[in-house]
Amino acid sequence: MQKKFGRGLDQLQDIVSFTDECFAHDEIDQSVRYIVDLCIEELFVNMVTYDTETTKDILIEISSHKHGVEVSLTDYDVERFDPRDGPSVDVNAPLEQRTPGGLGLYLVLKMVNSIHYEYRNRNSKITFIADRK
Repeated sequence: MQKKFGRGLDQLQDIVSFTDECFAHDEIDQSVRYIVDLCIEELFVNMVTYDTETTKDILIEISSHKHGVEVSLTDYDVERFDPRDGPSVDVNAPLEQRTPGGLGLYLVLKMVNSIHYEYRNRNSKITFIADRK
């Protein structure tokens, strides 16, 4: 299933409702739900926050995948940003030595089974797979 969402943080509740609908429709295992919700929220918020040169909606696609779920977020008319190339995060450093930023993407990369990035014609698409444990 797929749906477009406006570029605002006020869309997060609608995204959760859409995820509910997808999980029910495709009978996706609920054990991956927390991961999916956290990763969608982090990626969507990053797109809204950092891709400010566009007003186009963000497309979210959710479908069952073997033992879990595949999720894609597509942002249109934006600069390239591969989340796998984000800043490194030293989670072992004391708080006072850490610089803000990057922790959300770090968590996404650690929580999903795989993540793929495509950039073509100023369209940025992030796809991740989360399998039940």
